[in-house]
Amino acid sequence: MTVIKEELNGTKLNQKPLEGKVAIVTGGSRGIGAAIAKELARNGAKVAINYQSRADSANEVVEAIETAGGISCAIQSDVSNIDDAQRLIEEVKSHFGKIDILVNNAGITRDRTFRRMSPEEWDEVININLNSVYHTTSAAIHHMLEQKFGRIINISSIIGQAGGFGQTNYAASKAGMIGFTKSLALETARNGVTVNAVCPGFIETEMVAAMPENVKGNIVSKIPMERLGQTKEIAEAVLFLTQANYVTGQSINVNGGLYM
Repeated sequence: MTVIKEELNGTKLNQKPLEGKVAIVTGGSRGIGAAIAKELARNGAKVAINYQSRADSANEVVEAIETAGGISCAIQSDVSNIDDAQRLIEEVKSHFGKIDILVNNAGITRDRTFRRMSPEEWDEVININLNSVYHTTSAAIHHMLEQKFGRIINISSIIGQAGGFGQTNYAASKAGMIGFTKSLALETARNGVTVNAVCPGFIETEMVAAMPENVKGNIVSKIPMERLGQTKEIAEAVLFLTQANYVTGQSINVNGGLYM
């Protein structure tokens, strides 16, 4: 007679993979961030949704997670401001007791050819897309190192790898995230903290939906898979990295083969 054990290697057979873990998703109120938050929650994590100004959207994500049986909360914070970012991290630790997963997803575009780009357009993109990664990570890293577990996942972009016309500010910010990822991964690997990046290609979001149809058609024609990506496909890559123990310092490309 075969005895079916309730536990295998210390894990209950019906336990979700992220059960007991706590995650933060910056810029989690819509688009890729919202999809990541829902995917992590669906797999058992308690998820804090960070937003800067769209409280209604953030609360909708929280409601969707809780309706599906998950645990979530929304926290307003401008992560481009170091004091505000530190407050975010402390509020999550106070609310959930710890932090296991940090997804740095907050980002904006201010596209313009370099000759016409203002200092304000440069600074705004660098501050929100890149400086925020330093702000949140510097506030969370000590906690992760002390508990000897952490997953830091930075949402970069194909533009940070291949460049983009009229996007010197955005490309610089996203390329900076990749360099940040590789360097920090070297410092934290021995302490159980992995640091990775996900580089989406062209994904069906509000920003892409606003493009003229002929522009979208031109983009799709260059993608080997002949379609735009889905936000869930980025979320699935993030989910993989939250569970991968021997993957660090990597940039996972999710772009349909557009950049290899």
